Amino acid sequence: MKRYYKIALFLLLLATCVGNVQAQGNKRQWTREMLDYKHEFIVKEIALTQAQRTKFMPLYEAMEKEIFSVYRNAREQAKKVDASNKKVGDDDYFTAAKAMAEVKYKVGEIETRYFNQFSKILSKKQLFLLKKAEAKFTNDMVGKKK
Repeated sequence: MKRYYKIALFLLLLATCVGNVQAQGNKRQWTREMLDYKHEFIVKEIALTQAQRTKFMPLYEAMEKEIFSVYRNAREQAKKVDASNKKVGDDDYFTAAKAMAEVKYKVGEIETRYFNQFSKILSKKQLFLLKKAEAKFTNDMVGKKK
């Protein structure tokens, strides 16, 4: 369970970086470098062949973009309520709360959909190692931040 929270935390941190990219050009480069580093880490951890990598990485990047979009949407809904100077109504609170509550569900749907596509490219062992590699990467990054 802790692993999923750490993964969600990392994705949220990474999504925050991706969301701020438009305002700060230098962060765009940092984010791209971080994603490239993550992708290289995963490639090594699950021992992808070049053929697998060619098929897998575009799908993996598409999955990440969808997940970032879900986090960005929830963050924007929460920001509307937090940053509002006018009196916020119950409907606004409900919309923001619902968006935040649905994040895990939507991310799960996205991961499941892509898992089915990944299973056509990766071996069963590599599918298992992929989740471990993502968790290991997140733990390493959180550990380095401390």
